[in-house]
Amino acid sequence: MCSAKALLEVSGVGKRFGGLAALSEVSLTVQAGEIYGLIGPNGAGKTTLFNCLTGLYDLSEGQIRLAGEAIQGLKPHAIVQRGFARTFQNIRLFANMTALENVMVGRHPRTRAGILGSVLRTAAERREEAAIREAAHFWLERVGLNAKARSLAGHLPYGAQRRLEIARALATEPRILALDEPVAGMNPSERRDMADLFLRLRHDHQLTLLLIEHDVKLVMGLCDRVAVLDYGRKIAEGSPASVQRDPAVIKAYLGGHAA
Repeated sequence: MCSAKALLEVSGVGKRFGGLAALSEVSLTVQAGEIYGLIGPNGAGKTTLFNCLTGLYDLSEGQIRLAGEAIQGLKPHAIVQRGFARTFQNIRLFANMTALENVMVGRHPRTRAGILGSVLRTAAERREEAAIREAAHFWLERVGLNAKARSLAGHLPYGAQRRLEIARALATEPRILALDEPVAGMNPSERRDMADLFLRLRHDHQLTLLLIEHDVKLVMGLCDRVAVLDYGRKIAEGSPASVQRDPAVIKAYLGGHAA
């Protein structure tokens, strides 16, 4: 039985590609306000699970509930509208648009003006566009990029592009934000700054974070709970300390018994 405060409930999720089972009977629960880590060796199924959660892949079996509502089978934009946003392992920005414009695009699921309003430039459409711009500046400021609002996304340093993708996801006003390797390729200082950002977002905006990351040290120091996938199955779940001691986790990462 899942807690009444559970924001995300994943029950018996499986995903097959032909004869290959990429995920098998994966179940987990993420509580509102939690930073939840998902780790595992390369090829364990972590990104496949993210793609199932956010509607990019259809499930082969199982159920996903967000705030009690079943969301499996919904299109990605419908899942975003219900408050579940994500970033990607490979940065997906509009390189020839400014940082501000990229974040404004993220507001699309929360807009109401239709094609006719945009063509006629009605007063309601102008007010909404001003509100979108204001919100985009707000989220750029929250990730430390407001000074770069007019810079082309493709000209930003790598770490800034990572932050910009997070700002764009935040502009959708998510209840839960799924981050796929958000500190990959960053130096230790940048990683610490990003961890601080995640903590601020949780504290200041009551945001729930679901994190895939290969930096096990960061995950263990940041997350409230951690789940471990191996060959598409969940092999451990619990506090960072308990997961680090789990023999199945040690074997998955080291291929044998640790001293």
